[in-house]
Amino acid sequence: MIAQNKQIRFRRFGILTIAAVFFLIFIGGLVRSTGSGMGCPDWPKCFGQYVPPTDVSQLPTDYKTQFAVAGKEIADFNVFKTWTEYINRLIGAIIGLLILLTVVFAAPYLKSENKKIFWLSLLAFILVGFQAWIGAKVVSSDLAVYMITIHMLIALVIVGLLIYTITASQDFMVPQLASFPPLKGIILLTLLLSLVQTISGTQVREAVDSVASRIDDRLLWTDQLGIIFKFHRSWSLLNLALSAFLMIQFKRVFERNSILYKAALALVLLMSTQALTGAVLANLGFPSQFQSMHLTLGSLTAGMQIFIAILVFTKVKEIKENV
Repeated sequence: MIAQNKQIRFRRFGILTIAAVFFLIFIGGLVRSTGSGMGCPDWPKCFGQYVPPTDVSQLPTDYKTQFAVAGKEIADFNVFKTWTEYINRLIGAIIGLLILLTVVFAAPYLKSENKKIFWLSLLAFILVGFQAWIGAKVVSSDLAVYMITIHMLIALVIVGLLIYTITASQDFMVPQLASFPPLKGIILLTLLLSLVQTISGTQVREAVDSVASRIDDRLLWTDQLGIIFKFHRSWSLLNLALSAFLMIQFKRVFERNSILYKAALALVLLMSTQALTGAVLANLGFPSQFQSMHLTLGSLTAGMQIFIAILVFTKVKEIKENV
């Protein structure tokens, strides 16, 4: 039996780590929206230094060719973009340490029946190392869109593992008042929709970059994005509608104060806010501050969907209607 104080410590620290990962996703969105992804053209150093330069005079005269990426000269040195990317990397390193401590705090579960909590925490830490390697490949590929997509999906897998371990450590059940056979199938469908929406979102971002290189007037960008933008928008509305349907069903099937109903309500609010930021992006010329916000809300939405799925598949217990 694990001491209660150790369980509480693991859960609290795990929640802190999850929040930190979402913060890193937000910072990553800022890096992308400000065009700072190649602010450091090498990895793990930045311009060959552990602490990047603050002025172009600190670089060799041939730095553009010396730090060429994928056979192409890099852009002019920009101190803002360099330090934005560098800070992103520092935060990523801190996240790695937080997840390592999560593994340490999960060690007591090795002596319990719930050993998977430790092993899944360890897997999350291993994936952080893999994520760092993918980050290096993103840089060396000159921000290839498929590498950015993989980078984002791995971040969501790490979040999913952490959410699962924290939820699994909670010793509770969610009472189900009525039978709702298609529930698990619909949950899986929402996860599939979210995956497609995430992938199509990275493709929309790539299309925005392509259009921006050809057209200066930001208000004209939306009309030039093509079918991928319409697909992404339609998919997001479908996901929102399905989540709203689930929220209504949860209100009927579960107790009114059930964590599942509250989670579904929070999910719909997150999705609605994300849709609003998407409308701002499409109609106001893709302002950079909303790009990062849109990405972070999408990540929070995916995290909430994963949380709901974990509850439904592991914590729901049917009870009689008159209980």
